[in-house]
Amino acid sequence: MYAERTSRLPGAAIWKRIDAVDQTAEHRVLPDGCLDLIWIDGELVVAGPDTVAHLSPAAPGRQFTGIRFRPGLGPAVLGLPAYELLDRRVPLADIWPAARARRLSGLAFADRGQLLERIAEESLAGHEPDPIARAIAAQLRAGRPVASIAAAAELSERQLLRRCRHAFGYGPKTLTRILRFGRALAAARAGTPFATVAFETGYSDQPHLARDVKSLAGVPLGSLV
Repeated sequence: MYAERTSRLPGAAIWKRIDAVDQTAEHRVLPDGCLDLIWIDGELVVAGPDTVAHLSPAAPGRQFTGIRFRPGLGPAVLGLPAYELLDRRVPLADIWPAARARRLSGLAFADRGQLLERIAEESLAGHEPDPIARAIAAQLRAGRPVASIAAAAELSERQLLRRCRHAFGYGPKTLTRILRFGRALAAARAGTPFATVAFETGYSDQPHLARDVKSLAGVPLGSLV
């Protein structure tokens, strides 16, 4: 079972997953440019931005609660660059002082989503996210060329690359590819024909869409849908 809601923290979502008692199949977690803070069996774990699908083993009856930060917000919460967490799952106690992580893990909250929101809000107090990261992500999502985004932000392309790796974990071209993949998958799941999905989301043709989805997700688009 999976459920998701909008968080009171701007640009974040709270999600919950409970594995069925008879579940054996792995969960395929798709790359989305986001960082997550997850409560698992009394431990807080950070899921970094993925470059390809991450396979999460099923654990019958196990419960997960997470907060997913919009691209660029996670580093401000955690206090370290996103590229240090690329394709990694790391206990929060390995990032923050262990005593602090244990104290947070042990806080009594009936709703673990509210606990995660409180942790993020307290961490963000006095620490502003990169002021241009959100604008960069929006422009990349819209398909603007990297050179024009850099010029608009008054950055060189090399400076933009460093800014993106710190905020998102990837360079701008990789983030563009992952965001496009997300749009294409959403459109396909809504029933849009694959050829139309390819055209409307900026792929050169349907085979290009198929290759990119298989490379990022590890399975064909039809299987994801």
